[in-house]
Amino acid sequence: MATSLSSAKTRAALSTSARISLQVLVILVMTGVALWLLGKMWSVLWPLVVALLLTTLTWPLARFLRRHGWRPALAASTVTVVSLLVAVGIIVLIAVPVAAQAGELADGVVNGIQKVREWAAGPPLNIGDAQVDSASNAAIDRIQNSVGSIVTATVTGVGTVVSGLVTTILAIFLMFFFLKDGPRFLPWLARQLPGRLAVDVPTVALRSWDTLGAFVRSQAFVGLLDAVFIGVGLWIVGVPLVLPLAVLTFVTAFVPIVGALFAGLVAVLIALVFNGPVDALIVLAIIVAVQQLEGNVFQPMVQSRGLGLHAAVVLLAVTLGGSLAGIVGSLLAVPVAALIAVFWSYLREQLSDPEPDPVPEPEPAVREALTEPEPA
Repeated sequence: MATSLSSAKTRAALSTSARISLQVLVILVMTGVALWLLGKMWSVLWPLVVALLLTTLTWPLARFLRRHGWRPALAASTVTVVSLLVAVGIIVLIAVPVAAQAGELADGVVNGIQKVREWAAGPPLNIGDAQVDSASNAAIDRIQNSVGSIVTATVTGVGTVVSGLVTTILAIFLMFFFLKDGPRFLPWLARQLPGRLAVDVPTVALRSWDTLGAFVRSQAFVGLLDAVFIGVGLWIVGVPLVLPLAVLTFVTAFVPIVGALFAGLVAVLIALVFNGPVDALIVLAIIVAVQQLEGNVFQPMVQSRGLGLHAAVVLLAVTLGGSLAGIVGSLLAVPVAALIAVFWSYLREQLSDPEPDPVPEPEPAVREALTEPEPA
């Protein structure tokens, strides 16, 4: 027997779908407006984000000093100065050994280029000196014709460096104030908000702070694993400057994708210059293997446990962030996803119905009476 559609139910379904679609559209428009406003304020927000990440990394030391009787200003000043000294020490640890072997490195680069040229002159490429000179002249002519573009790119690069320097200085000052006055922020925020917001906003902020701390600690742990494994591999192969390369690997681990590529390129170049192409290929294989383990095993596992996110969510967040905002998007994708998860979890807690009280367990005597078989 054929059945016909109910016109009343159909109109109700269409009306519900239209209402939900309108609500979703309003939410998307408001999200777009919020992102547009964030983009307009990015010059202020970026130092704030960097300062928050630095504060989560240095807060355990400041908290330890405060618990042992140090005044907040003194503890914050000490931690800030120690952090700057550590940063300078890392730079010196990388720069001094490289500068000490700069002559050997320059000679090795020249020899490496000569070896590549001799290899290209032989089979199967058979590139002669005339072809090399012709390519060099063409490259020189192209550079000369692109002087204006090079000057523009140089000016842009200088502006980027200055902007990065200003951002770093501002982030350091903000970190000091966060370390000094951070514990007083949530009580102050609760006094400024009306009604239920005085409870909800500080609670979400506190959970977000814990999540950011877990992100920074997990990222540092993953970077340490990369530095140890790659450093051991370089030491086994016999590549010089092992310690600076390991430190560089750890530091650049905080910048996803590009940091690993840069550190790996430097390690392969030094192996090529000092040890030759065979060892350079071995170093390349070691770096690729470690990066694959880090990207597909270490980082998703550590961050999924520390942030409460599934490993697949971490991978998708990094991919989406990189496609939307490049390096900065890759760096902030995981903590942003974790903060969204924190907000969603708290929202679900507030919107969920309270669970019914559990039925109390009967006393042992009552339980025996209930389970005792009835007489025949």
